[in-house]
Amino acid sequence: MRFLLTSLLMSSLAFADAKRAEESLRTKIFDGYAQGWSVRTATSVELGDGEHRVYLLTLYVDNEYRVLAAGDDAVNNIDVVLYDAEGQQVAADSTSDRDPVLTYKPAKSGSYYVAVHASKLNDPKVKGWVATAVTYR
Repeated sequence: MRFLLTSLLMSSLAFADAKRAEESLRTKIFDGYAQGWSVRTATSVELGDGEHRVYLLTLYVDNEYRVLAAGDDAVNNIDVVLYDAEGQQVAADSTSDRDPVLTYKPAKSGSYYVAVHASKLNDPKVKGWVATAVTYR
């Protein structure tokens, strides 16, 4: 019974952290609507210190894109890097915080990859939640 209660409590805490990252991202998305940005996709993931997640995107030449990320309180720094189909880096955020924004306008339509890195957590032994969205206009 004690194990079950502890597991339920830990699950609730993990969900609360994901919710915090997602709420922060949602605020960024809503702020972008006033500037003409639309949401292409949004997701969240739990990452350990130094871990990353890679997402495949199709980007179109006549659009401008923003990759938004937001971390929960466990996250100190998130890095966002965009690669073309050949694996060459084409853009990266230059901040050292948990709320990076990367803007990119592709020279050609095609497949791209965005890597979201949990570059630094406040406690390397604890995972953090990172929410990510791709917006366009």
